Amino acid sequence: MSSVCLPAGDLFVPIKIEENNLTEGISKLLQVLRPNWPSDNIKYKIFTDGITNKLIACQLNTDPDSKNIVLVRIYGNKTDLLIDRNAELRNIKTLNKLGLAPKVYGMFENGLAYQYYPGETLTVESVLDSKIWPLVATQMAKMHKVKLGKEIKEEPIVWDKIEQFLILLPEPFTDPNKHERFVNSFGSITRLRIEFERLKSHLIKTESPIVFAHNDLLLGNVIYNQDEGTIAFIDYEYATYNYQGFDIANHFNEFVGLSIEDIDYSRYPSEEYQKLWIRTYLIEYLNTDNPSMQDIDKIYSEVQQLSLASHFLWGIWSLVQYELSDIDFDFGRYAEIRINRYQELKDNVFKELS
Repeated sequence: MSSVCLPAGDLFVPIKIEENNLTEGISKLLQVLRPNWPSDNIKYKIFTDGITNKLIACQLNTDPDSKNIVLVRIYGNKTDLLIDRNAELRNIKTLNKLGLAPKVYGMFENGLAYQYYPGETLTVESVLDSKIWPLVATQMAKMHKVKLGKEIKEEPIVWDKIEQFLILLPEPFTDPNKHERFVNSFGSITRLRIEFERLKSHLIKTESPIVFAHNDLLLGNVIYNQDEGTIAFIDYEYATYNYQGFDIANHFNEFVGLSIEDIDYSRYPSEEYQKLWIRTYLIEYLNTDNPSMQDIDKIYSEVQQLSLASHFLWGIWSLVQYELSDIDFDFGRYAEIRINRYQELKDNVFKELS
């Protein structure tokens, strides 16, 4: 694991878990992390929410206590090209000390094992629940007040991340059919680069504050524990400093559906809902009981603008996955959905910024 530098005291298990032999690999990992667990008495549950990583919950058959569950996340093919694993580990450990992220039990060559948060991931229905969304808004505000330390520059990551993804786009795609589809849908990498420069030239003027952001708060990364009435965020692969408005916009963009077949932009939250959400967020973020309408309107406007950056970022990300990923998911179609949505919204946003 030469690409990841573990802090002193962190546990690294020198094994690679193969996707075609998950049980054997995870069993070897647990022999180190949970040596008292009999290997023939462990049950495994594979979660299917993620589209880039595999996530497996491990638990003793004889122990119903969810506190003893170990989650094992196996990184997707070549995702190290997209994600800074050193930063990911640092972020999780920093946030764990603040009660905002799970405890990491150990790392292995192609993944990590960490604490399980009991509860259910959000759905397009539950994310609108009046008992749940205020918890999400408050939790995000708490995270946005985190400071990583003076050695980490407080600069928005979104522009560098899009640039990184554009560099990773193949020219041409390895599969001729994929390349033909790319050309038909997007024209060329040059055309995407020109669009990126246009987007950046408009949105770089934003006054949205720079905060420590999750940057990938899709519904599957939010856990609601009904018994305790709490919310937890998971999967901090892309977490770092970014625009406040981007993180909120990115979350709202995920309200439209959990799968390609389910995406429906009529589910995008209304202005009234967004402003109520932002007001709740500001109560925690500003430590005030009564945020001003001026502050609420300002963030609302920035969210609409930075929603474009969210669509463009994940559209380009999906095109990279279209080339690299071996997961059964239509990344080409997802890229089309996100870039098409960007195209639908951009003229009105750019007009307001001009």
